[in-house]
Amino acid sequence: MLRKFKANHANLSNFAAVKLTIVKMKRLVFLLLAILVMLPIRAQIRGNSIVVTVEPDHQDWNYRVGETARFTVEVRRSGTLVSDVIIDYAAGPEMYQDTKKTVTLKDGTLKLTGKMTSPGFYRVDVMAHVDGKDYRGACAAAFSPEKLQPSTIMPSDFADFWQQSIVEARKTDLDPTKRLLPERCTKDVNVYEISFHNEQWGSRTYGILCVPVKEGRYPALLRVPGAGVRPYEGDVYTASQGVITLEIGIHGVPVTMKQGVYDNLNNGALRGYWEYNMDSREKHYYHHVIMGCIRAMDYIEQYTPWDGKNAGVTGSSQGGFLTLATAGLDKRITCYAPVHAALCDHTNSLRGIACGWPHYFYWNKGKGQEKQIEVSRYYDGVNFARLITNSQKGWFSFGYCDDVVPPTTAWATYNTVTGPKEISPYQATWHFWFQEQWDEWENWLLKELKD
Repeated sequence: MLRKFKANHANLSNFAAVKLTIVKMKRLVFLLLAILVMLPIRAQIRGNSIVVTVEPDHQDWNYRVGETARFTVEVRRSGTLVSDVIIDYAAGPEMYQDTKKTVTLKDGTLKLTGKMTSPGFYRVDVMAHVDGKDYRGACAAAFSPEKLQPSTIMPSDFADFWQQSIVEARKTDLDPTKRLLPERCTKDVNVYEISFHNEQWGSRTYGILCVPVKEGRYPALLRVPGAGVRPYEGDVYTASQGVITLEIGIHGVPVTMKQGVYDNLNNGALRGYWEYNMDSREKHYYHHVIMGCIRAMDYIEQYTPWDGKNAGVTGSSQGGFLTLATAGLDKRITCYAPVHAALCDHTNSLRGIACGWPHYFYWNKGKGQEKQIEVSRYYDGVNFARLITNSQKGWFSFGYCDDVVPPTTAWATYNTVTGPKEISPYQATWHFWFQEQWDEWENWLLKELKD
C-alpha cells in the first residue's frame, strides 16, 4: 500500500512538473509573439505629421529665362494648414540665395515669386518651426536648363594624360584573386569576392562579382560606388536577369568585412579622402580610383564569360562621376547611367554659380588654390563626358531639390554630351532615389545590355 502511494505521489509530482513546464512554455510563446508583434510596429514608423511643401506653378518645374515662377508654400499638420507658424526662408539662385527672411504665416501659407535672367535654377528653401522642432521643404525651378553650359576648361593634354595613365597601369599584371561566397549564392547566380591590381603592384581593387550559373556568354555591368567607406553586397538581381555584374570598392580594402572596420577607416585614415593630393595630377586620390574602374573592365574581359559586345557602367553621386570617367576613357562601354553625378564643374563657383560636390572652391572662391584649380580639370566629370562617343548611349537622372549635387551641374554635364542620350529628372528628389526612378534605371540598363 505504501509503495503504491509513493508511486502515485511520484506520478502526481511528475504531472505537476509537466503541467508547470507547459504553463511556462505557453508564457514564453506568448512573450515571443508579443515581441514579434511589436517589432514590425516599430519598423513601420515613417514620415512626419508636419509637412512643408514648396510647389511651383509649372508641373514640370521648368521655365524660360525671363518668365516668373510662382511658388506656394504650405505648412500642414495631418493634412490641414497650421495657423500662426513661424518660418525661415531663403530664395534665389541655388547655392547663392540672396533673399533670406523670417515670417509668420497666419493661415499656414505663403506666396513667393522668382525669376532668372540667365539659364539656371532658382531655389526656395523653407524651415518651419513647430512645437520646438524644425521641418524643411524646398523647390528649385529650372530656367532654360537645356542652355546651361559648364565653366570647366578641358586641358589640351587631358585625353593623352589619361590614356598614358592606363598604359602605365596595364604594365602591372592584374594578379586576380577570387573567393566564392556560398551564403550569397542563389540557384541562378554565383557570388564571389574578387580583387586585382589597379595601377601598381600591391595597390588592389576589391569587389563583388556575380555570374549567372547557366553556361553561356553574357553582357556585363560595372557598378561604381558613391562616396564613403562601406562593405558591398553585389548586384545579384541584375545577374539573375542574365548580366554579369561587378560592384567594386575604391579604397584598396576587402569589401566583406564588418561595418565597424569601415567606420574606423571613414573616421580615421580615409576621412575626407576626396581632398587628398589635390595639387597633383598623378597623386590625386581619384587617380588610382579611376584606374581601378578601367582595370575592372580588364578583369571582366579576361576573367568572366563576357560576350565581348555589351558592357555598361553605372553609379550615383561619386559613382555618377566614376560612370562618366569610365565611359569617357573606355570604349568597351556601350551604355552608361550616371545618377545625380558629383564632381562636375568644380570651377563654376569661381563665377558665382553652383558647383558640384565636393564644392572644392565654393568656400573661399579658390583664393590661393591656383594649382588645385588646374589639377581639378583632370578630375572633372564634365571633361570625361566630353570624351563620350556616338557608340555609347547614356541615361541621366537627378533631382531638382538636390543640395549636394546641384541640378545646375547635372544639366550642364548632360548638355555637354554629344552622343545618344536620355534625361529623366525626378524633380522632387534631393540626394536620394524615388522607387520609380530606381525601377526606370534598372529597366533601362537591362534593355540596353540585353538588346
